[in-house]
Amino acid sequence: MGKVVNSIKIFCIANQKGGVGKTTTAINLAASLASHKKRVLLIDLDPQGNATMGSGIDKNNLSLNIYQVLIGEAGIDEARIRSESGGYDVLPGNRELSGAEIDLVQMENREHQLKQAIDKVAQEYDYVLIDCPPTLSLLTLNGLSCANGVIIPMQCEYFALEGLSDLVNTIKRVHKNINPELKMIGLLRVMFDARVTLQQQVSEQLESHFGDRVFKTVVPRNVRLAEAPSHGLPGIVYDKSSRGAKAYMQFGAEVIKRVKMMDKENGNRNGN
Repeated sequence: MGKVVNSIKIFCIANQKGGVGKTTTAINLAASLASHKKRVLLIDLDPQGNATMGSGIDKNNLSLNIYQVLIGEAGIDEARIRSESGGYDVLPGNRELSGAEIDLVQMENREHQLKQAIDKVAQEYDYVLIDCPPTLSLLTLNGLSCANGVIIPMQCEYFALEGLSDLVNTIKRVHKNINPELKMIGLLRVMFDARVTLQQQVSEQLESHFGDRVFKTVVPRNVRLAEAPSHGLPGIVYDKSSRGAKAYMQFGAEVIKRVKMMDKENGNRNGN
């Protein structure tokens, strides 16, 4: 009988195309998992610092942030801040991160700096979510190198499909050369408008091509989700009755369910 393996899950929220609801997904998934009594760390790996601000933390007033963690000057336990509104911890980021690229290039094991930092606090969390920048940089590579999987939020538009194939190829390369644990966890359709025929067509294409790797949850285009970051609140806290908030709550439950299935499969595989 295979033993079920229950371990920390590290997921990158990634898409090489900007403006696709990546940070909104990272913030609201973190808050949704926290509402399900999971211990969550959200890592803001994007120099724009939007996941930090959207969690109610001032990115311009940080004594420590992920930059110091990546270059080895601080640990996650020193730099993390609690998002009181979201109920999860944040490893914040800001413009300082832009300089990390240059510093990392000169370091040994430069693509594994984040992994080494997470390993020291891993037992304190059930989930670590990494909001990646919309470029394939050393920062993104640090995220992919320590993750179990990638969650890809995407709009159902024609150009999004082109960007998706690039990202899938990147995941395959990292899996082959750096991190054999890395896999695509699933695609999340966001900013969805069922009235637009093209969006329905692209959605159907995704389902036929990727099958059950497309999450059942569909996040609608929703003004309340867009308003929430300016208040420093996750959308599911800002207006829990909105369609967007309900979708992200459903998405959190779906991720937990999918993780249980992954653990069961891994347990069975290890037991055979």
